[in-house]
Amino acid sequence: MNQYFATVARGLEALAAQELAQLGAHKVEPGFCGVAFAGDRTLLYSVNLWARLPFRILVKLHEFPCQDADDLYRGIQTIDWGAYLTPDLTLAVNATGKSAQLNHTHFTALQVKKAVVDQQQDRLGDRSDVELQTPDVQINVHIHQGVCTVSLDSSGKSLHRRGYRPAVGAAPLKESLAAALIQLSGWQPEQMFYDPLCGSGTLPLEASLNALNVAPGLFREQFGFETWLDADLPLLERLMQEAEDSQRDSLSAPIWGSDRDAAVIEQAIANATNCGVLNQVYFAQIDLADVVAPADSGVVICNPPYGERLGKNSDLGAFYKQLGDVLKQRFKGWTAFVLSGNKELAQSIGLKSSQRIAVYNGTLPCQLMKYELY
Repeated sequence: MNQYFATVARGLEALAAQELAQLGAHKVEPGFCGVAFAGDRTLLYSVNLWARLPFRILVKLHEFPCQDADDLYRGIQTIDWGAYLTPDLTLAVNATGKSAQLNHTHFTALQVKKAVVDQQQDRLGDRSDVELQTPDVQINVHIHQGVCTVSLDSSGKSLHRRGYRPAVGAAPLKESLAAALIQLSGWQPEQMFYDPLCGSGTLPLEASLNALNVAPGLFREQFGFETWLDADLPLLERLMQEAEDSQRDSLSAPIWGSDRDAAVIEQAIANATNCGVLNQVYFAQIDLADVVAPADSGVVICNPPYGERLGKNSDLGAFYKQLGDVLKQRFKGWTAFVLSGNKELAQSIGLKSSQRIAVYNGTLPCQLMKYELY
């Protein structure tokens, strides 16, 4: 069994561990900003295809004690790179973490690249070219507490970039965070779902993909492992076919999104078209003041602006009060979840939350607040 590590947003480690276990991962252990797990190649491909929360799935190759540049060079050279890389394949190195002597990730990455290509030159008289954007083999090194962990990145571009969303608003929510908020809310596909501040539609779209059992990886052009020497493309094709065959034809309950901005609603409709759910999800241009509950019960999830990137100069306090009034007066029988990165603004909602869950939106500490609306 191979050792893997899924990188995830801070605070979502336990949730991601749960998701990986459901996908069949073994020896699942949440860590800091990631989850270690074990499995075979089929699991590696399946997790890349199906997992909604991770950014990258790393395949662990080796770890060794590492304090300085010499330790790093020697340790990298103990790996037989011929098993993973031929001179006609391109490579890139991504470095994270540091030690007292290795405190610059760019230098660390250059030292790793030098060790790899020096080995190739010595053994083969030729070496791989570096390709930073779409390398055939992406090497990942992480230095922490005097240990260097060397992995291959099986995902390529971050998995949160599903591929269905070229059109985004001014402050888009990452698809992986949207999926996490939906999981944290406990929403079930049998319940109506509504985002009255939907922007370019990420929350309703992630909810619809979840409800229709659509694998998020189906929209990607390529995974990192597809250009590896041991790539099993027939296996990937079989898994993708099985994923397509397991999709549901229709939603059990309506999924809606609305926003006051006509331009972002157009983006949401374009994104819905790209992921094949345009005839399933309903998007409309509606000002928050005109929003009413479209059913007797359901779940509202929204991510209002919190002054970091959007609406810094507008009166957001009044906007949050209006959001609270709309929820209180027009959504009786519903449960609402509001993501906020600004405690003062959150208080302006004027409702008592029954639960607050700490999450990070990028580096910004936020709270997902739950409101039972009676």
